[in-house]
Amino acid sequence: MRELGIAFKECMETFDSPDNFEKFRSFSPAGTVPCLVDDDRAIWDSLAIAEYLAERHDGVWPDDEDARAFARCVSAEMHSSFSNLRNICPMNCAITVEMREMSEGLQRDITRIDEIWQEALQRFGGPFLGGAAFGAVDAFFCPVAFRVKSYQLPLSAVSAAYCERLLELGGMQAWYQAAVQESWREQTHEEEARAVGRIVEDQRQD
Repeated sequence: MRELGIAFKECMETFDSPDNFEKFRSFSPAGTVPCLVDDDRAIWDSLAIAEYLAERHDGVWPDDEDARAFARCVSAEMHSSFSNLRNICPMNCAITVEMREMSEGLQRDITRIDEIWQEALQRFGGPFLGGAAFGAVDAFFCPVAFRVKSYQLPLSAVSAAYCERLLELGGMQAWYQAAVQESWREQTHEEEARAVGRIVEDQRQD
């Protein structure tokens, strides 16, 4: 929404426990985030949010039919797959981790993501996955870009350049700056990051 210039107000809710189900239920029927609240309507799933926005704003999905079909497919794949990446490399924008090992499952996820990025950039001309403009499909892979950076994950040169392109976006820079300014910690998430390797840099405030 930030990259497409869609106005919104961000409401920050900290993780006081690993899932925060009851706390998040106050605004999200599923007790999960992200959740978009539009007047008295809640849209609580990231794919549903993308489609809701696409009904109201241009540029969410590519105009080209082939690119749009591909973008929807790989966004859904990102939404439902890559459990090894999610579980082994927990999201943390502000740390750098020296991993102890690369499991077969994690390598498989990285290889598939690299394959998606290379195919999209070749088929639709880049510099983004759906073509010339940033859209929802790129947004779905923005957390992956942070994981690549934090855990120093290996990518092909083409995919590494795309990853850097995402990290340089204004919205991503704002996300990173907000992350390094956070002073709160949720212990389970902290332990998950330490379990996979040695944290060699932590830029968050104490």
